[in-house]
Amino acid sequence: QVQLVESGGGLVPAGGSLRLSCAISGRTFSSYVMGWFRQAPGKERAFVGLINWSGNTYYADAVKGRFTISRDNANNTVYLQMNSLKPEDTAVYYCAATARSGYSRGYYYTETPYDYWGQGTQVTVSA
Repeated sequence: QVQLVESGGGLVPAGGSLRLSCAISGRTFSSYVMGWFRQAPGKERAFVGLINWSGNTYYADAVKGRFTISRDNANNTVYLQMNSLKPEDTAVYYCAATARSGYSRGYYYTETPYDYWGQGTQVTVSA
């Protein structure tokens, strides 16, 4: 049974920073692609970024240059460092994991390949 548990959300003023954590248990963490998604009020869940088995990272244009994803394989944890936060970054943030491989990069920008999801953590950025 794979479980993902997120932490680190909260309220922060615009321009501030937060670091989200996602701890995964149950399987070999290093073999997973780990994605971050977010869902703002009234909107569909959207891709934020991902980190693959090799440590390569990819980001949505809206967060590129401000957000950084990293992973600690020894502690089975992935991080989302968010800097220069904007009110439009307000959302529930989810981490997700998949062991599926062999697909194009763009496939992993969708929710489809991710088999495991965390419960979500609220991030609120005040103006």
